[in-house]
Amino acid sequence: MAYENFTTFKVDVADAIAWVTFDFPPVNVQGQEMLADLNTLALRLERDRSIKVVVFQSANPEIWVCHYDTNLLKEMSTEAVSREEAQLLDLQAVLERVSKLPQATIAKLEGFARGGGHEFALACDMRFAARGKFKFMQMEVGMGILPCGGGASRMARQVGLGRALEIILSARDFTADEAEDYGTINKALEPDEIGPYVEKLARRIAQFPAESINACKRTVYESIDKPIEEALKAEAYWLYQATSKTPAIKRFAWADEQGAQFDLDNQRNWEALVLSVQEVK
Repeated sequence: MAYENFTTFKVDVADAIAWVTFDFPPVNVQGQEMLADLNTLALRLERDRSIKVVVFQSANPEIWVCHYDTNLLKEMSTEAVSREEAQLLDLQAVLERVSKLPQATIAKLEGFARGGGHEFALACDMRFAARGKFKFMQMEVGMGILPCGGGASRMARQVGLGRALEIILSARDFTADEAEDYGTINKALEPDEIGPYVEKLARRIAQFPAESINACKRTVYESIDKPIEEALKAEAYWLYQATSKTPAIKRFAWADEQGAQFDLDNQRNWEALVLSVQEVK
C-alpha cells in the first residue's frame, strides 16, 4: 500500500514500522491540511496489517506539532447548543480515529507540542520526550475555551483529576521531566538518547503478531472506560480474537514440547525467548 502524496508529512515504511515525519513550514500548524492528511493516513493504516508500529516525529528541530489552526476556531458559532445538538469537531474525530488504529502508535516528541498538538500526542499509545526540547501546554482556558481535541477528556485518564485540572487551568509550559513526573509521557530522555530508544522499542514491538498488538490495545483501552466486570469480559473477548488470528496456540504447544516454561535458564532469559518464539508461525 502506497503512503504518498501527503502535504504535511512524509511516510517512510521499513520493517513493519511507518515513520511519519511532520514537515509543514513554518510551524507544523494543525489545520485542515494536516487533519485531512491524518484522516487519509488512518484510513490506509486501518486496512494494512503489514505495518505494526507507527512513529510520529517532526523534521522541525523546535516544534513537533503546533496548536490547532485558530483560523478554524474563529468561525465557530457564538450561540450555545444543547447536549443533543453537539457534534464532534473535526479535530476530535480525527484524533479518535488515530487512537483506535490497530497499530501501536508512538509520539517521538523533540519539540513543542501545545494545544491540539499535545492532544494529538495524548491520542497516541505511547509518548517519549527529549529533555531541553520538548514542552507542552494546554492554553485554551486563556483563550476563553477548553481543550477540545480530546485533551479535557483524555487528560484525567492519563494523570488523574487534580493534575489534569492543574495542567488545563494553569495554561503554562511543562517540561519533559515534569511531563514524566505527571504521567503525560512514558519517559523523558536526553536528546541523543530518544532516537535509539524509540527505534529499539518500535523494532521490538514490530516483531510480534499484528492481531495480538491490536487485541492488547483494545483490551487496555476498554479497561479504563468500563467497570471491572465488563472490562474483564472485554479482556476475554479480545483474547479469543487474538488466538483466532495469530499462531498463539502453536507457540504454546511449542513451549510445552520444549519444556520451555520449566527451564530455569529460560526464566532468566525470557526477554530473549519472547523474540525467538516469533519463528513459530
